Amino acid sequence: MLGYVWQLLVDTSFSWIRMFAALGFSVLIGLAIGIYAAINQKAEKIVMPIVDILQTLPILAFFPFVIYVIVTALPGYIGINAAVIFLIITSMLWNIIFGVYEAVKTLPKEYDELADLYGMGIGSKLTKIYIPASMPKVMEQSTLSWAIGLFYLVTSEIFSTSNASYAVKHGIGVALTNLAVGGNFGQYAVGISIFIAFVVATRLLFFAPLERYFNRYNSQYHYNHALAAHLKSAINRVNVAHAIAMHMPHRKRIARAPRPYYSAKEANARNSNAAKIAYAIIIAMLVYAIFSNVALAHDEIIVLEALAASFARVWLAFAAIVAVSIPISVYLIFISRRSGWYVLLFQVIASIPATILLPLIVLSLRNAPMHSEIAAFTIFFLSGLWYVVFSILSQKAYISSSIFEVKKVFGVNGIQAWKKIYIYAILPGIITGAVTGIAAEWNASIVAEYFTSSAIGNGAVITSVGIGIGKLLDTSLDNGNMLLMLLGLLNLTFMIIIVNRLIWNRLYRKVESIYK
Repeated sequence: MLGYVWQLLVDTSFSWIRMFAALGFSVLIGLAIGIYAAINQKAEKIVMPIVDILQTLPILAFFPFVIYVIVTALPGYIGINAAVIFLIITSMLWNIIFGVYEAVKTLPKEYDELADLYGMGIGSKLTKIYIPASMPKVMEQSTLSWAIGLFYLVTSEIFSTSNASYAVKHGIGVALTNLAVGGNFGQYAVGISIFIAFVVATRLLFFAPLERYFNRYNSQYHYNHALAAHLKSAINRVNVAHAIAMHMPHRKRIARAPRPYYSAKEANARNSNAAKIAYAIIIAMLVYAIFSNVALAHDEIIVLEALAASFARVWLAFAAIVAVSIPISVYLIFISRRSGWYVLLFQVIASIPATILLPLIVLSLRNAPMHSEIAAFTIFFLSGLWYVVFSILSQKAYISSSIFEVKKVFGVNGIQAWKKIYIYAILPGIITGAVTGIAAEWNASIVAEYFTSSAIGNGAVITSVGIGIGKLLDTSLDNGNMLLMLLGLLNLTFMIIIVNRLIWNRLYRKVESIYK
């Protein structure tokens, strides 16, 4: 038994090394891109709309293509590990970029003007102003990125077992898949326990101390004094003669136009019309190119049918998620006196990615009618549930205390409370949770609709739906049909963008108008 425990500890350690490597790269890239976009208006107009689009895409859908490209360039064990780390980075990166961008963009302009006055170069600005200002946001977003990355870590390791030549030799995703498929459920439970222990230890020993350290910057008082100290230190190192010359009457200073101050969401809104035109042109060109070719038109029909099937599964699961998450969230926000304990319990449960339970779910349903569809629905449901629940629960911090007082004083209960208070209060959280939850469901389709494992034979199929975009992407790679896989990726990408633009963006604006 101790041998199995030791091996699981080794496997989990390898997974955590990949996670920390991906997080480190994500923070470095996020700082570079976020700061550059915030201080350069020309770059901002290009970079932020691209980042906005990339964060909405189901990155896991690109993993078959990533494996194909990276393993071709870096064959062997190095290549597959590089592919796994690259996938995790693409899941962690976007919210860190937006966090850095907003932190730098909202800095008072006096800091930049004072730094320019005393001749601070870009290097000094980065180390003394921009990076310190960004770190509280980086830590806040890194915690979220870590949770998202765990989903992709396990999924990428499980996915990689579909082909023996691409197998990750050590990783908790592969280890648990093999244990479950092999029927070693006792060891599987031990592996889950070790995984949870690593999650809790990382939270307590890594993120919590760093958050306490950087949280002092969240106070405007502390932040202003810390930044003033940095500037004072920089000023003391400036050549005195240069500083005097800067204030000579004959020296003309070049006035800088003040930077516009707006959030990342507002910056994206400025480019929405141009983006819509660009999407329309690209889609028109693709439609013409596809349907002018008979073979491509046939493949496109196959892709559209698969996409429609997955679309139905995703939204059916989302309907179930909404039906469960809204009553739970309303109870915890407005009724329960022990909501803190429940939230803590949910956080522990949510720390287990749905993908790590996939082998057990699939095997437990193998003898049930329509077991593949039920398994897919279960994975979709678990993948999106916690995004919606925690997004709604986060609204409690923004609900005015007067609402709770009115409810108590006037005794508003039952249907009237739901119609007049509950739904309106949690509506922004529902919409935000819907965007992230549905995106998580689309990512889960890659394994929910078609799951294989090298534990039985060589990439034996464990579960497979009749038709679906996740299955199409998997099987097209296995069959070497790269054209069909690329068509599937393009259609999936445009579908996600169109839904976000036509549904979620409009709902956001409507909710904002209600609250105004």
